[in-house]
Amino acid sequence: MIERYSREEISKIWKLESKFSYYLKVELAVLEAYHKLGKIPDDAHNHILKTANFNVARIDEIEKTVNHDVIAFLTCVNEYVGEKYSGYIHKGLTSSDVIDTAFALQIRDASAIIIKDLDILLATLKTLALKYKNTACIGRSHGIGAEVITFGFKLLNWHDMFERAKKRIECALLDILKGQISGPVGTYSNIDPEIEKLTCEILDLKPAKISTQIIARDAHAAYISALSILGSLVENAAVEIRHLQRWEVAEVEEGFKKGQKGSSAMPHKKNPIASENLSGLARILRANSIAALENITLWHERDISHSSVERVIFPDSTILADYMLTRLNSVLENLVVKPENMLKNIGKYGDIIFSQSCLLKLTEKGMTREAAYEIVQKEALDAFNNNGNFKENMKKHFNAAEINECFDYDSYLKNIDVIFDRFNIQ
Repeated sequence: MIERYSREEISKIWKLESKFSYYLKVELAVLEAYHKLGKIPDDAHNHILKTANFNVARIDEIEKTVNHDVIAFLTCVNEYVGEKYSGYIHKGLTSSDVIDTAFALQIRDASAIIIKDLDILLATLKTLALKYKNTACIGRSHGIGAEVITFGFKLLNWHDMFERAKKRIECALLDILKGQISGPVGTYSNIDPEIEKLTCEILDLKPAKISTQIIARDAHAAYISALSILGSLVENAAVEIRHLQRWEVAEVEEGFKKGQKGSSAMPHKKNPIASENLSGLARILRANSIAALENITLWHERDISHSSVERVIFPDSTILADYMLTRLNSVLENLVVKPENMLKNIGKYGDIIFSQSCLLKLTEKGMTREAAYEIVQKEALDAFNNNGNFKENMKKHFNAAEINECFDYDSYLKNIDVIFDRFNIQ
């Protein structure tokens, strides 16, 4: 079972080296904006573009003295640029202009990976839903057998949910992919708003309508909440697989590699370990959404209580979302589906789950609903409590043609095509 997992790709976005690369990208975009407006001479512009660089070890060394990561970063960059042109870097900016704008770029790049993961998962679900479109199984409510559905119908419902998850993330990104180059409290006191506009164009971001010293954190909370909901959808699928793998059900099971072991004590064990892992990780994503909501409330125009939180929850949440989607996709691609056991479960207690069709047939024959319900319930509970046969019990109430009509699997699935057609998947 091979998991196409891009953890290294997405985690790289959040490493220190990468973070400072995003910072430099923002600083150089601001430089470019100044140059376009004719406020930086060509020689300074060209020199800075050629020489601007940084070294993480040197930044760490400087930060030990200044105790400010952005100042340490800028000092390091200026060592590469030289004193003659250093005054053109970070001109009129405050630290959060760089931090929040770079943060948007990090989130955008991480989200591109997550959306790609979702597209892969949606394609897998589409393939499996079509494959098992007409594979009959029990639909359950309250954990108890209800009526016949198909396994493809179940998977199509997951497809629908993950489509919404993708839209939810994309919608959250509309508010979070914003840049700010607006100065110490967002009033453009020492910088032209046109610089912000041009900088954001260069970075393919939209300028924030308003920023204080930061961009308001409700947008960030909405994004983390979208990932939290995504995690719950992954868990929803994982829990279903775990239930269906139980011996009492045995309708599906996770793929089991050659040489894999399920238990140190019990050699017979094959456990749904990947799905259990996903259930656990979903708890972390949901917990992170609480921290993101707490980040909305800050003192006045800004404090830094949100900063330490975001350094944890954004890398963790995006990396986890990537991992969880990739692992769920792997589980689904390697899922062992057992249609014969699905049919066996449908037929338990003599097709007891066909009770509603028997109820309706009796009412069609002129019986009141209350009287029909009493009869069908009595025969059903007799079959259930005594390990009997509901279909045989109902033969005393129907002729052979009526029995065949009441216990017809296809009648329950006659509208499956209608539901699939809504998704335009062939």
